[in-house]
Order: sequence, then structure tokens, then C-alpha cells
Amino acid sequence: MIIIAEAQLEALATHYIGNRAAGEELSLTKELVDLSEERVKSLLQGYFLNSLPEAEAYNFWHPSDLALNEVRHYARQIFDAPEDLLRHSISIARNLFEATDLPNIKSGELHVAFFRGLKADQHVVQAIGIYKTEVKENFLKIEEKDKRYYFHADEGIHPSKPDKACLILQLDEDNGYRVLVTDRTNKGGEAQFWKDKFLKLRAASDEFHATQDYMSMYKSYVVEQIPGEFEVSRVEQIDLLNKSVNYFKKNEQFSRNEFEEEVLQIPEVIESFRKYEKQYADERDISFDEAFGISGNAVRKQSRIYKSVLKLDKNFHVYIHGNKDLIEKGYDAGMGMHFYKIYFEEEN
Repeated sequence: MIIIAEAQLEALATHYIGNRAAGEELSLTKELVDLSEERVKSLLQGYFLNSLPEAEAYNFWHPSDLALNEVRHYARQIFDAPEDLLRHSISIARNLFEATDLPNIKSGELHVAFFRGLKADQHVVQAIGIYKTEVKENFLKIEEKDKRYYFHADEGIHPSKPDKACLILQLDEDNGYRVLVTDRTNKGGEAQFWKDKFLKLRAASDEFHATQDYMSMYKSYVVEQIPGEFEVSRVEQIDLLNKSVNYFKKNEQFSRNEFEEEVLQIPEVIESFRKYEKQYADERDISFDEAFGISGNAVRKQSRIYKSVLKLDKNFHVYIHGNKDLIEKGYDAGMGMHFYKIYFEEEN
């Protein structure tokens, strides 16, 4: 758990990263940003930190040697000597510029920040933030002069959440530090350049990824595998998904045996699920633990993609959240159509 309440922004360097593939340039600053104005400093600190405590956790890595990961190397230098932030931020900026070689990657400002006073895993730690602002918004500034009001149009960034962000915590140094990452602007192939090409990260072995991976695997089993092995209706599939979400929401610790008995229940289905889990893990070179702590953030994120909607032609959407025994499927031979019968006590 990350607590940012007592964190302090100590230093900040900002550079401009053009798109190298489009012939744009890299512009490097010669001085740190002036943080003497408290209101600006407070806005920047909120902008940099507020979106990251719930971000996914990763570690720096390199296929040959962790020491060859450039960003991790510069982060280590900053942790050792924070007063050299500007010099190492220039190296980070150059590294990002070299990685910006796809035409669809937006240009923008790169911000490298140094923080003290974050709390993580009961420790007070230093942290380095690396952010990129790409999307500018139009806004109006109102000025009053001699009892008349004037509007001025300008362009800037919204002080809520940065477009791309990573926060490097001074934890787990030997494993490549703990790194929290978000990317709000790209969802396609370009999204991988920030996390994979520039930062070179891989998922940390933590509760978030353990929960997320298991829920993703289970959803895949229910949607793709079960219909080919067992006679199940769409309602029964939705019920299996709902049961799993309820299990993860009400428990703090995951137990494979408990999950199988409570959610899957039928021995033949449990056996089928175990085979699928092994095949799924082997194909993706991952592993699933018998027990792990459940991440509430991961459950909320995965719950959004668990479909509990029964779509009937283009006329009806039925949301199923509870007892599947209160909905029955039938067939009307006279009309030549299927139907569902739904039982309820109150209509709201």
C-alpha cells in the first residue's frame, strides 16, 4: 500500500521530447524547475502522485543483465545523489527520445521528479517520478480591470492525471525496484513503447498481478473452454463468473481448493478447470500459486470486464447479478422463438 499524504516534491526537471520518427527535436533544459511558489508546487505534487497509488506494480528488467537497464541505472544514480537530478534527467530524456521512433507517438514534455516521505510497506521511502504530458487542453482565463472583465484563451495541461507516468520506489532494488505505471493516452500497439521499450518493465510478483492473472484465466475458462466440454447455458456461464467475483470480493486471501469447492463445486468441472489452468500457464510461461493475498484494486478492475449481461437479439439486455434459479429458459413452438421466464418480488 502506498501512502502519499506526507510526500514532498523536492526537485523537478522538465525537457521536451519530439517525435524522432517525424523529424522533431529533443530540447533539454539547463536548470531545474523553480518550486518556490507553494501553490504551483502543491498542484504539481498532486498532478504527479494522485493517480499512482492504485497503478499496477512492475520491476525493471533486462534480458541479459539487470544492470544494463538504462532507466534503472539512472534512477539508482539519482537515489544515491539527488542533487544530480538534472544531469541524470537529461540522460533519461535522451533515452526516451531514442525510443520515440514510431510516427504515432505524440510529442510532449518529460518531467523527472524526486520525492521524499512516501510510505510503502510500512517504510518511508524516496521515489523518482517520470512523467510525459502529451495532451493539451484549451482554457479561458478571466481578468478584471477597471470594473471590466477580459477573457484570454490559452492552452495547458489539466492538473489531474498525467498522460504517461511511472513512480520508482526505493524498494526491492536487487529485483529492479518497485515501479508503478500508468498510460492514459495509448491503448493500442503504441502503448507498449512506454512500458516495454523505454522503461523495460515486467510484472512484479505481487498481489495485484496474482489476482488479475487468476481472474483473467478463470474468465477465459468459463467463456472459451466450458461450452465445448459441458452443456451450459449463457445464464449458467454468467452465474459462474458472478460466483468468482463474489469470492474475490469477500475474501482477503485466495485458496485454490476453497475457490474450486465454492465456485466450481462439481468434481468433473474442477478436474477440467485444473487441466485448463495448467495448459493456460504453460502457454504463457506463468505460474499460479495455491494461495495468495487478494488485491481489491485488481478485483475492481477485472470486475469491469466480467460480463453479466444476457443479450437477447437487439430487443433486450438482462443483467444477472444473483440467483440463476430465478430465471428459466424455454421454447415457444407456436411462435418458433426462445423465451426466458424471470421471477422477482418487487419492481423498481
